[in-house]
Amino acid sequence: MNKKLAAALSGGAVLVLALSGCSDDEGDKVGDWAKTFCDQAKPQIQKRADAHQIIISTAADSKPAEIQAADSKAFQDIANADRALAKAVEAAGAPPVENGEKVQQDAIKELKATALAYEGLKKQVDALDPTNQQKFADGLQGVADGLTKIEKMDQNALSKLEEGELGQAMAKQPGCQKPTASVPPKTSASPKSGSTADSGSTGGSGSDSDADSGSSDPSKKPSAKATKKSTVAKTEE
Repeated sequence: MNKKLAAALSGGAVLVLALSGCSDDEGDKVGDWAKTFCDQAKPQIQKRADAHQIIISTAADSKPAEIQAADSKAFQDIANADRALAKAVEAAGAPPVENGEKVQQDAIKELKATALAYEGLKKQVDALDPTNQQKFADGLQGVADGLTKIEKMDQNALSKLEEGELGQAMAKQPGCQKPTASVPPKTSASPKSGSTADSGSTGGSGSDSDADSGSSDPSKKPSAKATKKSTVAKTEE
């Protein structure tokens, strides 16, 4: 049932996956900037991957209160990570590229705005009533819709940093590479078909295609709806 939230989060699970090309004579300066930023960004990228895993590993037949707690924690963790990423961009200074100062300031502004948006989602999910299955399901659908919009903000937050030679330099840095979630997948206690569909997922990606099996019992979860949106992460935050 939590698959739509997991799908929406996937776009923000990784900062940089892969970029190709080579840099010019300014490459050393750009590479130094990328290393400075990515070294600071690494734990925050990991935190986001772990938050994503918390959502996708919440069993399909988990109780509403468990889903509420998992999503609330994940949203707050991502908000905290985005604020820390904004500080990392600020600490690294303006990147040595054209309009570098504007690129830096725009990234800081958008990361902070995204953090506020995730905290808004946390408040929204915290306000849901887990004792009422149907109302909880309806409310969670609204949270998922909001998350889809925030995902676009996340993708735009550092998009300028990921362009051109700066993005190429960042892609070479270990700190900006796709992380593996450190949160162990949660295996459902229910033997029902489809109840453990998420158990093999990682923070970088997750598939909705198999998770819908056995999801038609409304008494077992707030919502049986799921998105078919690809959960393969591209660029992040």
